[in-house]
Amino acid sequence: MPTPSTAAPTRGFAFVVLAALCWGTSGFSGSVVARHSDLGPLDIAWHRMAIGAVALLVPWALTRRRSGPAPAVGRGTTVRLALVGAGLACYQLAYFAAVATAGVSIATLVALGLAPLLIAVGATLLGHGRPDAPTVVALVVALVGLVLLVGVSAGADTGTAVLLGALLAVGSALGYAVVTLAGAGVPAGVPVTLVGFAGGALLLTPIALATGLRFTTDPVALGVLLYLGVVPSAVAYALFFTGLRTVPGAVASIVTLLEPLTATALATLLLGERLAPLALAGGLLVLAAVAGLYLRRLRQPVPTAGA
Repeated sequence: MPTPSTAAPTRGFAFVVLAALCWGTSGFSGSVVARHSDLGPLDIAWHRMAIGAVALLVPWALTRRRSGPAPAVGRGTTVRLALVGAGLACYQLAYFAAVATAGVSIATLVALGLAPLLIAVGATLLGHGRPDAPTVVALVVALVGLVLLVGVSAGADTGTAVLLGALLAVGSALGYAVVTLAGAGVPAGVPVTLVGFAGGALLLTPIALATGLRFTTDPVALGVLLYLGVVPSAVAYALFFTGLRTVPGAVASIVTLLEPLTATALATLLLGERLAPLALAGGLLVLAAVAGLYLRRLRQPVPTAGA
């Protein structure tokens, strides 16, 4: 039995693992909805954002009084929150479009394997510095992996669909990077995830209405849409941020690589998707580049309080 000093980190690590596993079911869930209804990527993204916003709003409203007064939101924070909402909307729409075009495996490996590297580069650029040597090496390894993953898959199957899906997945990764970089500067106490989901749903609404927002009465599709909005959204984020209280951010980032691995496993076992050996090796190279980048961060000294 773990001692009190080790119980919290152990529980926090388990929360991060559960969050990553929940996120890894998103692409598979979107494919199930598409198979049981006529909903397209935009419809699925809108439903997930809207349901997720409601699922996040309920606990926030119940705990608002106990959390104390909300911090002042200035112009800079407002801009960051707007970027989070726009980034989430683009991330979700591009991801589900990539899943519909190229399949769960390629879409998830490209989007979620490339996103942490884009975040590392973006953070470096925002700091007005050059990427260090390990970051450059990680980028080169990841690009080699992406070329293998996309190139081999395009050569083995319908090349145009795979290439288009990969481009959409890159757009999804860019959206995710914007969310992470913009959300990092939001003051503590501001419900950034709730605002992001609500803002993203509002941004997608006029587009969805203009193109003909579709709904479904299929019980399977409805159940999976509800699952998408609640479990990989509200529940997973709650687990992740709770786990971060006792788990270092770099460790959590490595653990979240379970997300693309989970998505690929589900697509292989339940959707019949198959990656060629070289394509699979390319996907593993992408994940290895990200893991190497974060393992290096773990070895860096922690700054002192005054630093």
